[in-house]
Amino acid sequence: FLFDSAYSDVFIKNASKMKIDLQELNAMILSHGHNDHSGGLQYLRKTHKGLKIIAHPDAFAYRQDDTGLPIGSPLSLDEVSKGFDLSFSKEPLKISEHLYYLGQIEGCFDFEKRYPIGKKIYEDLLSDDYILDDTALAYKGKDGLFIITGCSHSGICNIIEQAKRVCNDQRITGVIGGFHLFENDERLQATIDYLAANEIRMLYPCHCVSLKAKTEMAKRLEINEVGVGLEVEID
Repeated sequence: FLFDSAYSDVFIKNASKMKIDLQELNAMILSHGHNDHSGGLQYLRKTHKGLKIIAHPDAFAYRQDDTGLPIGSPLSLDEVSKGFDLSFSKEPLKISEHLYYLGQIEGCFDFEKRYPIGKKIYEDLLSDDYILDDTALAYKGKDGLFIITGCSHSGICNIIEQAKRVCNDQRITGVIGGFHLFENDERLQATIDYLAANEIRMLYPCHCVSLKAKTEMAKRLEINEVGVGLEVEID
């Protein structure tokens, strides 16, 4: 499986350098529709026409930031429909023996309330975009759950709680991806408290986590560096 595709075709070049054969893909899962996660689709469709894409129904809605600049998928819903086999779901799905698509994330914590980022067009109306399509993956191994996130617009703690419910497992072995944490504020401190209470031993905050946030997290949590080419093995 491929999770997201970034802005460009760099993921294809990196896969080649890492000896990963993208022709073996069974499906792509999209965390949400922002262009820094969906931009590479325009390159993938050249070589993977008909590839199955699993996403939230809102993932290919038109989006713009507060200045009117488009920030959604560079491919429209119509274009994506012609190039790929789309499978939309708000509900969680088991997509392999160990891997779960978490669907639309439920809110659990007051410190992770959703807030709008730009606007989106839904049913021909331009409205605030609360990024309801933001989702994640959970791998259920013998020691518990390993969570793979995109941006965590839904809140990283909300996502982890959803994974526990979907997979019927309270054990969290690790989390990798975006945590969407930038300021040393109430949300960050509450998130650190939550992660510490869950005794998560493999933490890989990367996309959309500021240095300020990582520095504060490192005071109480053991966090790991992430870079292109990183491989994480889990049972």
